[in-house]
Amino acid sequence: MQARSDPAREVRMPAGDHHLVGDLVLPDAAVGLVLFAHGSGSGRHSSRNRRVARRLQDAGIATLLFDLLTPEEEEVDLQTRQHRFDIPLLTQRLQDATAWAAADPPLRGLAIGYFGASTGAAAALIAAARLGRQISAVVSRGGRPDLAGPVVLAEVQAPTLLIVGSADPVVLQLNRHAGQHLRVEHELKLVPGATHLFEEPGALDAVGEAAADWFATHMARREQHA
Repeated sequence: MQARSDPAREVRMPAGDHHLVGDLVLPDAAVGLVLFAHGSGSGRHSSRNRRVARRLQDAGIATLLFDLLTPEEEEVDLQTRQHRFDIPLLTQRLQDATAWAAADPPLRGLAIGYFGASTGAAAALIAAARLGRQISAVVSRGGRPDLAGPVVLAEVQAPTLLIVGSADPVVLQLNRHAGQHLRVEHELKLVPGATHLFEEPGALDAVGEAAADWFATHMARREQHA
């Protein structure tokens, strides 16, 4: 297990006429980089995603948690909720952050993965389908991969892990259905007794462990075939 770098470095990434703000943690000799696409109404300060990020950092994986919306957009969204379910916008922002990371000197050349939660999982899968082999792996936590649509799911080339709480029946069914459209290596992992927010003792630790293993395995495979 590898100690993570501390503290995080705040970064600003161009996104059209705007800039996105993120927190980057880059462990020494990182084996890859995971970008987090948070769910509806959340942001880079999500305690759940930060807990998972710490587990990835301990495994020697760099993490980038960032706000997919600008402060102005977030203010509007608090009133109208019009942006949090705007999957095309969230997808484009994730692609913008990916382009920035691919060009950033300390990150250039690292294998890239996506961790998506809730609606962020759909954005992660759509971006992965668009970027093809540039994305090494995708992990979804309590996500809505169904919102990516069956045609896009069939185009995803990155090995995909769908993590769902066993006590979250609606999302579990949606993930099972979405998994039927994936043509790439994929797995549906149930966290026993966990509900949608994984608030039960040990639930998020199980998510972090599974995500770290998935990313480390598939990022290592990418290096072997590079």
